[in-house]
Amino acid sequence: MTPQARAQAAIDLLDEIVAAARGQGAAADTLIARYFKTRRYAGSKDRRAIRDLVYAAIRNAAELPPSGRAAMVGLARQRPDIASLFDGSAHAPAPIRDEEPGSASGTVPAWLAERLRSTLDEQEFPALLERAPLDLRVNRLKSDRAASALMFERATLTPHAPDGLRLPEGTQIERAPPWAEGLVEVQDEGSQLAALATDAKAGMTVVDLCAGAGGKTLALAAIMEDRGRIIACDVNRNRLSRLAPRAERAGTGIVETRLLDPGREADMLADLNATADVVLVDAPCSGTGTWRRNPEARWRLTPATLRQLVTIQARLLEIAARLVRPGGRLVYVVCSLLQEEGADRIDAFLGSHRAWAIDRPELPAGRSCGTGILLTPADDGTDGFFIARLTAPC
Repeated sequence: MTPQARAQAAIDLLDEIVAAARGQGAAADTLIARYFKTRRYAGSKDRRAIRDLVYAAIRNAAELPPSGRAAMVGLARQRPDIASLFDGSAHAPAPIRDEEPGSASGTVPAWLAERLRSTLDEQEFPALLERAPLDLRVNRLKSDRAASALMFERATLTPHAPDGLRLPEGTQIERAPPWAEGLVEVQDEGSQLAALATDAKAGMTVVDLCAGAGGKTLALAAIMEDRGRIIACDVNRNRLSRLAPRAERAGTGIVETRLLDPGREADMLADLNATADVVLVDAPCSGTGTWRRNPEARWRLTPATLRQLVTIQARLLEIAARLVRPGGRLVYVVCSLLQEEGADRIDAFLGSHRAWAIDRPELPAGRSCGTGILLTPADDGTDGFFIARLTAPC
Protein backbone atom coordinates (compact mmCIF):
# COMPACT_ATOMS: atom_id res chain seq x y z
CA MET A 1 0.00 0.00 0.00
CA THR A 2 1.15 3.55 -0.69
CA PRO A 3 1.42 6.02 2.20
CA GLN A 4 -1.58 7.83 0.73
CA ALA A 5 -3.64 4.62 0.67
CA ARG A 6 -2.68 3.95 4.28
CA ALA A 7 -3.97 7.40 5.22
CA GLN A 8 -7.31 6.70 3.53
CA ALA A 9 -7.53 3.33 5.27
CA ALA A 10 -6.93 5.08 8.59
CA ILE A 11 -9.77 7.48 7.80
CA ASP A 12 -12.08 4.54 7.01
CA LEU A 13 -11.16 2.90 10.29
CA LEU A 14 -11.61 6.13 12.21
CA ASP A 15 -15.12 6.44 10.76
CA GLU A 16 -15.96 3.08 12.36
CA ILE A 17 -14.31 4.02 15.66
CA VAL A 18 -16.12 7.37 15.84
CA ALA A 19 -19.47 5.69 15.11
CA ALA A 20 -18.79 3.04 17.76
CA ALA A 21 -17.83 5.65 20.35
CA ARG A 22 -21.00 7.59 19.63
CA GLY A 23 -23.13 4.45 19.98
CA GLN A 24 -21.10 2.77 22.77
CA GLY A 25 -20.05 0.01 20.37
CA ALA A 26 -16.86 -2.03 20.17
CA ALA A 27 -13.51 -0.62 21.29
CA ALA A 28 -10.95 0.68 18.81
CA ASP A 29 -8.57 -2.29 19.11
CA THR A 30 -11.45 -4.70 18.39
CA LEU A 31 -12.54 -2.71 15.35
CA ILE A 32 -8.98 -2.54 14.04
CA ALA A 33 -8.57 -6.32 14.36
CA ARG A 34 -11.85 -6.91 12.52
CA TYR A 35 -10.87 -4.45 9.78
CA PHE A 36 -7.65 -6.26 8.94
CA LYS A 37 -9.24 -9.73 9.04
CA THR A 38 -11.20 -8.78 5.94
CA ARG A 39 -8.27 -7.06 4.22
CA ARG A 40 -5.61 -9.71 3.79
CA TYR A 41 -3.84 -7.62 1.17
CA ALA A 42 -2.52 -5.33 3.90
CA GLY A 43 0.94 -6.53 4.92
CA SER A 44 2.38 -6.29 8.41
CA LYS A 45 4.08 -2.95 7.67
CA ASP A 46 0.82 -1.59 6.26
CA ARG A 47 -1.14 -2.72 9.31
CA ARG A 48 1.37 -1.18 11.68
CA ALA A 49 1.45 2.11 9.79
CA ILE A 50 -2.34 2.35 9.58
CA ARG A 51 -2.73 1.51 13.25
CA ASP A 52 -0.17 4.18 14.17
CA LEU A 53 -2.05 6.77 12.10
CA VAL A 54 -5.36 5.82 13.71
CA TYR A 55 -4.06 6.11 17.25
CA ALA A 56 -2.17 9.32 16.50
CA ALA A 57 -5.44 10.85 15.29
CA ILE A 58 -7.33 9.59 18.34
CA ARG A 59 -4.71 10.91 20.75
CA ASN A 60 -4.74 14.28 18.99
CA ALA A 61 -8.50 14.86 19.39
CA ALA A 62 -9.74 15.45 22.93
CA GLU A 63 -13.39 15.54 21.89
CA LEU A 64 -15.36 13.10 19.76
CA PRO A 65 -14.89 14.28 16.14
CA PRO A 66 -17.79 14.32 13.66
CA SER A 67 -16.04 11.86 11.34
CA GLY A 68 -12.88 9.91 10.70
CA ARG A 69 -11.78 12.44 8.11
CA ALA A 70 -12.19 15.29 10.61
CA ALA A 71 -10.00 13.38 13.07
CA MET A 72 -7.31 12.86 10.43
CA VAL A 73 -7.54 16.45 9.16
CA GLY A 74 -7.03 17.67 12.72
CA LEU A 75 -3.88 15.57 12.95
CA ALA A 76 -2.70 16.67 9.51
CA ARG A 77 -2.86 20.30 10.59
CA GLN A 78 -0.38 19.43 13.33
CA ARG A 79 1.87 17.29 11.13
CA PRO A 80 2.95 18.37 7.64
CA ASP A 81 4.13 14.84 6.82
CA ILE A 82 0.55 13.62 7.13
CA ALA A 83 -0.94 16.67 5.42
CA SER A 84 1.14 15.85 2.34
CA LEU A 85 -0.72 12.53 1.97
CA PHE A 86 -4.00 14.33 1.20
CA ASP A 87 -3.03 14.77 -2.44
CA GLY A 88 -6.07 13.38 -4.25
CA SER A 89 -4.07 10.70 -6.08
CA ALA A 90 -5.35 7.15 -6.56
CA HIS A 91 -6.55 5.66 -3.23
CA ALA A 92 -5.49 8.88 -1.42
CA PRO A 93 -7.65 11.22 0.68
CA ALA A 94 -8.98 14.25 -1.16
CA PRO A 95 -6.98 17.46 -0.60
CA ILE A 96 -7.77 19.41 2.55
CA ARG A 97 -9.71 22.59 1.94
CA ASP A 98 -8.71 25.68 3.90
CA GLU A 99 -12.21 26.01 5.35
CA GLU A 100 -12.60 22.29 6.11
CA PRO A 101 -13.24 21.58 9.80
CA GLY A 102 -10.91 19.24 11.63
CA SER A 103 -10.87 17.97 15.18
CA ALA A 104 -9.35 20.36 17.70
CA SER A 105 -6.13 19.17 19.25
CA GLY A 106 -6.11 18.45 22.97
CA THR A 107 -5.57 15.87 25.67
CA VAL A 108 -8.57 16.16 27.98
CA PRO A 109 -12.21 16.80 27.09
CA ALA A 110 -13.17 20.28 28.22
CA TRP A 111 -15.82 19.10 30.68
CA LEU A 112 -13.29 16.84 32.42
CA ALA A 113 -10.33 19.22 32.60
CA GLU A 114 -11.34 20.99 35.80
CA ARG A 115 -12.21 17.69 37.48
CA LEU A 116 -8.77 16.29 36.67
CA ARG A 117 -7.07 19.41 37.98
CA SER A 118 -8.30 18.42 41.46
CA THR A 119 -5.82 15.53 41.46
CA LEU A 120 -3.27 16.34 38.73
CA ASP A 121 -1.18 19.29 37.65
CA GLU A 122 -2.01 20.29 34.10
CA GLN A 123 1.58 19.53 33.10
CA GLU A 124 0.78 15.87 33.87
CA PHE A 125 -2.04 15.72 31.31
CA PRO A 126 0.11 14.77 28.28
CA ALA A 127 1.37 11.64 30.06
CA LEU A 128 -2.22 10.35 30.14
CA LEU A 129 -1.94 9.67 26.39
CA GLU A 130 1.63 8.44 26.08
CA ARG A 131 1.98 4.90 24.80
CA ALA A 132 1.79 2.40 27.62
CA PRO A 133 4.59 -0.15 28.06
CA LEU A 134 4.02 -3.89 27.90
CA ASP A 135 4.26 -5.09 31.49
CA LEU A 136 4.22 -8.68 32.69
CA ARG A 137 3.68 -10.13 36.15
CA VAL A 138 5.86 -13.15 36.87
CA ASN A 139 3.78 -15.93 38.41
CA ARG A 140 5.43 -16.76 41.74
CA LEU A 141 3.76 -20.17 41.74
CA LYS A 142 5.82 -21.28 38.74
CA SER A 143 8.83 -19.01 38.36
CA ASP A 144 10.72 -16.02 39.72
CA ARG A 145 11.55 -12.69 38.15
CA ALA A 146 15.24 -13.36 37.54
CA ALA A 147 14.60 -16.65 35.76
CA SER A 148 11.70 -15.28 33.72
CA ALA A 149 13.67 -12.22 32.63
CA LEU A 150 16.19 -14.50 30.94
CA MET A 151 13.44 -16.00 28.80
CA PHE A 152 12.72 -12.74 26.98
CA GLU A 153 15.02 -10.73 24.80
CA ARG A 154 15.48 -7.15 26.07
CA ALA A 155 13.30 -7.64 29.15
CA THR A 156 13.84 -5.12 31.94
CA LEU A 157 12.65 -5.09 35.53
CA THR A 158 9.74 -2.83 36.40
CA PRO A 159 10.88 -0.11 38.83
CA HIS A 160 8.21 -0.63 41.49
CA ALA A 161 6.40 -3.99 41.37
CA PRO A 162 8.59 -6.84 42.69
CA ASP A 163 7.25 -9.39 40.20
CA GLY A 164 7.14 -7.14 37.14
CA LEU A 165 8.93 -7.32 33.81
CA ARG A 166 8.76 -4.78 30.98
CA LEU A 167 9.10 -5.83 27.35
CA PRO A 168 9.67 -3.82 24.18
CA GLU A 169 6.57 -2.52 22.44
CA GLY A 170 5.19 -4.94 19.88
CA THR A 171 6.38 -8.12 21.59
CA GLN A 172 4.03 -10.98 20.64
CA ILE A 173 3.70 -12.23 24.19
CA GLU A 174 0.88 -14.72 23.58
CA ARG A 175 3.13 -16.61 21.18
CA ALA A 176 5.85 -16.95 23.81
CA PRO A 177 6.24 -20.27 25.68
CA PRO A 178 6.51 -18.61 29.14
CA TRP A 179 3.03 -17.16 28.64
CA ALA A 180 1.57 -20.43 27.35
CA GLU A 181 3.07 -22.26 30.32
CA GLY A 182 1.62 -19.82 32.85
CA LEU A 183 4.95 -18.41 33.99
CA VAL A 184 3.84 -14.84 33.24
CA GLU A 185 0.66 -12.82 32.80
CA VAL A 186 0.20 -9.50 31.03
CA GLN A 187 -0.54 -6.95 33.76
CA ASP A 188 0.27 -3.27 34.13
CA GLU A 189 2.64 -2.49 36.97
CA GLY A 190 0.01 -0.32 38.64
CA SER A 191 -2.45 -3.19 38.68
CA GLN A 192 0.22 -5.39 40.26
CA LEU A 193 0.71 -2.80 43.00
CA ALA A 194 -3.04 -2.68 43.59
CA ALA A 195 -3.02 -6.42 44.30
CA LEU A 196 -0.08 -5.99 46.68
CA ALA A 197 -2.03 -3.27 48.52
CA THR A 198 -4.44 -5.92 49.81
CA ASP A 199 -1.65 -7.36 51.97
CA ALA A 200 -3.26 -10.76 51.42
CA LYS A 201 -1.54 -13.71 53.13
CA ALA A 202 -1.50 -17.45 52.66
CA GLY A 203 -4.51 -19.11 54.29
CA MET A 204 -6.80 -16.10 54.09
CA THR A 205 -10.30 -15.90 52.67
CA VAL A 206 -10.39 -13.21 49.99
CA VAL A 207 -13.32 -11.94 47.95
CA ASP A 208 -12.53 -10.27 44.63
CA LEU A 209 -15.89 -8.57 44.17
CA CYS A 210 -15.40 -7.26 40.62
CA ALA A 211 -13.00 -9.87 39.29
CA GLY A 212 -13.66 -9.50 35.57
CA ALA A 213 -11.34 -11.85 33.70
CA GLY A 214 -9.26 -12.33 36.84
CA GLY A 215 -6.03 -10.38 36.45
CA LYS A 216 -5.89 -9.30 40.09
CA THR A 217 -7.42 -12.60 41.22
CA LEU A 218 -4.45 -14.49 39.81
CA ALA A 219 -2.03 -12.00 41.33
CA LEU A 220 -3.68 -12.59 44.72
CA ALA A 221 -3.43 -16.37 44.30
CA ALA A 222 0.31 -16.05 43.72
CA ILE A 223 0.76 -13.66 46.66
CA MET A 224 -1.14 -16.15 48.84
CA GLU A 225 1.11 -19.02 47.68
CA ASP A 226 -2.01 -20.83 46.46
CA ARG A 227 -3.13 -21.44 50.05
CA GLY A 228 -6.48 -20.21 51.32
CA ARG A 229 -9.64 -19.33 49.44
CA ILE A 230 -10.40 -16.72 46.78
CA ILE A 231 -13.97 -16.11 45.65
CA ALA A 232 -13.88 -14.26 42.35
CA CYS A 233 -17.21 -12.58 41.53
CA ASP A 234 -18.62 -10.61 38.64
CA VAL A 235 -21.90 -9.86 36.89
CA ASN A 236 -20.38 -10.28 33.42
CA ARG A 237 -20.55 -13.92 32.36
CA ASN A 238 -18.25 -13.54 29.35
CA ARG A 239 -15.46 -11.87 31.30
CA LEU A 240 -15.70 -14.20 34.28
CA SER A 241 -15.66 -17.27 32.02
CA ARG A 242 -12.12 -16.38 30.96
CA LEU A 243 -10.83 -16.79 34.51
CA ALA A 244 -11.03 -20.60 34.81
CA PRO A 245 -8.66 -21.38 31.90
CA ARG A 246 -6.31 -18.62 33.06
CA ALA A 247 -6.27 -20.06 36.58
CA GLU A 248 -5.52 -23.54 35.21
CA ARG A 249 -2.63 -22.16 33.15
CA ALA A 250 -1.33 -20.30 36.21
CA GLY A 251 -1.42 -23.49 38.32
CA THR A 252 -3.69 -22.19 41.06
CA GLY A 253 -6.41 -24.26 42.71
CA ILE A 254 -7.79 -21.86 45.32
CA VAL A 255 -9.95 -19.72 43.02
CA GLU A 256 -13.73 -20.15 42.99
CA THR A 257 -15.86 -18.16 40.56
CA ARG A 258 -19.31 -16.85 41.37
CA LEU A 259 -21.50 -15.22 38.73
CA LEU A 260 -23.74 -12.59 40.30
CA ASP A 261 -27.06 -11.17 39.15
CA PRO A 262 -27.01 -7.37 38.88
CA GLY A 263 -29.03 -5.91 41.74
CA ARG A 264 -28.97 -9.16 43.72
CA GLU A 265 -25.28 -9.25 44.58
CA ALA A 266 -25.78 -8.91 48.34
CA ASP A 267 -28.29 -11.78 48.48
CA MET A 268 -26.03 -14.05 46.41
CA LEU A 269 -23.09 -13.34 48.71
CA ALA A 270 -24.96 -13.59 52.00
CA ASP A 271 -23.20 -16.85 52.94
CA LEU A 272 -19.93 -14.89 53.04
CA ASN A 273 -21.12 -12.10 55.33
CA ALA A 274 -18.50 -11.18 57.96
CA THR A 275 -16.17 -14.01 56.87
CA ALA A 276 -13.63 -12.43 54.50
CA ASP A 277 -10.20 -11.39 55.67
CA VAL A 278 -9.92 -9.16 52.60
CA VAL A 279 -12.49 -7.87 50.13
CA LEU A 280 -11.12 -6.26 46.99
CA VAL A 281 -13.44 -3.86 45.17
CA ASP A 282 -11.87 -3.16 41.77
CA ALA A 283 -14.88 -1.07 40.84
CA PRO A 284 -16.21 -0.14 37.40
CA CYS A 285 -15.03 3.38 36.67
CA SER A 286 -14.39 6.03 34.04
CA GLY A 287 -11.02 4.51 33.10
CA THR A 288 -9.33 7.92 33.00
CA GLY A 289 -6.19 6.19 34.24
CA THR A 290 -6.08 3.89 31.21
CA TRP A 291 -6.26 6.40 28.36
CA ARG A 292 -2.72 5.39 27.37
CA ARG A 293 -4.16 2.04 26.26
CA ASN A 294 -7.64 3.17 25.23
CA PRO A 295 -7.41 6.83 24.19
CA GLU A 296 -10.83 6.76 22.50
CA ALA A 297 -12.37 6.01 25.92
CA ARG A 298 -12.33 9.74 26.64
CA TRP A 299 -14.66 10.21 23.65
CA ARG A 300 -17.16 7.81 25.23
CA LEU A 301 -17.30 9.23 28.74
CA THR A 302 -20.17 11.62 29.53
CA PRO A 303 -21.29 13.40 32.70
CA ALA A 304 -24.31 11.09 32.86
CA THR A 305 -22.13 7.99 32.60
CA LEU A 306 -19.85 9.31 35.32
CA ARG A 307 -22.82 9.87 37.65
CA GLN A 308 -23.98 6.30 37.05
CA LEU A 309 -20.50 4.94 37.81
CA VAL A 310 -20.27 6.87 41.07
CA THR A 311 -23.61 5.38 42.15
CA ILE A 312 -22.40 1.88 41.34
CA GLN A 313 -19.15 2.44 43.23
CA ALA A 314 -20.99 3.56 46.35
CA ARG A 315 -23.29 0.52 46.19
CA LEU A 316 -20.36 -1.88 45.76
CA LEU A 317 -18.64 -0.45 48.83
CA GLU A 318 -21.79 -1.13 50.86
CA ILE A 319 -21.98 -4.71 49.58
CA ALA A 320 -18.29 -5.28 50.28
CA ALA A 321 -18.50 -3.93 53.83
CA ARG A 322 -20.95 -6.68 54.80
CA LEU A 323 -18.50 -9.36 53.72
CA VAL A 324 -15.49 -8.21 55.76
CA ARG A 325 -14.93 -9.97 59.06
CA PRO A 326 -14.30 -7.87 62.20
CA GLY A 327 -10.77 -6.52 61.88
CA GLY A 328 -10.59 -7.48 58.21
CA ARG A 329 -9.75 -5.20 55.30
CA LEU A 330 -11.66 -3.61 52.47
CA VAL A 331 -9.48 -2.50 49.55
CA TYR A 332 -11.03 -0.10 47.04
CA VAL A 333 -9.39 0.36 43.64
CA VAL A 334 -10.38 2.36 40.56
CA CYS A 335 -8.33 2.95 37.42
CA SER A 336 -9.47 6.55 37.57
CA LEU A 337 -7.77 9.83 38.36
CA LEU A 338 -11.00 11.67 39.19
CA GLN A 339 -11.46 12.64 42.82
CA GLU A 340 -15.18 11.90 42.75
CA GLU A 341 -14.45 8.24 41.94
CA GLY A 342 -11.55 7.96 44.37
CA ALA A 343 -11.07 9.92 47.58
CA ASP A 344 -14.61 11.31 47.53
CA ARG A 345 -16.10 7.81 47.45
CA ILE A 346 -14.09 6.73 50.48
CA ASP A 347 -14.92 9.94 52.34
CA ALA A 348 -18.62 9.33 51.70
CA PHE A 349 -18.31 5.71 52.87
CA LEU A 350 -16.51 6.73 56.08
CA GLY A 351 -19.14 9.37 56.70
CA SER A 352 -21.73 6.63 57.18
CA HIS A 353 -19.36 3.97 58.61
CA ARG A 354 -17.53 5.93 61.28
CA ALA A 355 -16.15 2.89 63.08
CA TRP A 356 -14.07 1.89 60.06
CA ALA A 357 -10.42 2.99 60.10
CA ILE A 358 -8.14 4.21 57.32
CA ASP A 359 -5.26 1.79 56.80
CA ARG A 360 -3.27 3.48 54.06
CA PRO A 361 -1.16 0.90 52.18
CA GLU A 362 2.60 1.39 51.99
CA LEU A 363 3.54 1.06 48.32
CA PRO A 364 6.85 1.66 46.52
CA ALA A 365 5.14 4.20 44.24
CA GLY A 366 2.28 6.68 44.32
CA ARG A 367 1.42 9.78 46.29
CA SER A 368 -1.06 10.57 49.01
CA CYS A 369 -4.53 11.51 47.77
CA GLY A 370 -7.03 12.09 50.54
CA THR A 371 -7.65 8.76 52.24
CA GLY A 372 -5.69 6.75 49.68
CA ILE A 373 -2.80 6.51 47.25
CA LEU A 374 -2.75 7.83 43.68
CA LEU A 375 -0.60 6.22 40.98
CA THR A 376 -0.17 8.32 37.85
CA PRO A 377 1.40 7.82 34.41
CA ALA A 378 3.47 11.01 34.80
CA ASP A 379 4.94 10.25 38.23
CA ASP A 380 5.03 6.46 38.34
CA GLY A 381 4.98 5.28 34.72
CA THR A 382 1.94 3.11 35.49
CA ASP A 383 -1.69 3.35 34.54
CA GLY A 384 -3.57 5.73 36.80
CA PHE A 385 -5.05 4.17 39.95
CA PHE A 386 -6.62 5.32 43.19
CA ILE A 387 -6.12 2.76 45.96
CA ALA A 388 -7.58 2.94 49.47
CA ARG A 389 -7.53 0.38 52.27
CA LEU A 390 -9.88 0.35 55.26
CA THR A 391 -10.09 -1.84 58.35
CA ALA A 392 -13.43 -3.06 59.71
CA PRO A 393 -14.26 -2.46 63.38
CA CYS A 394 -13.61 -5.37 65.71
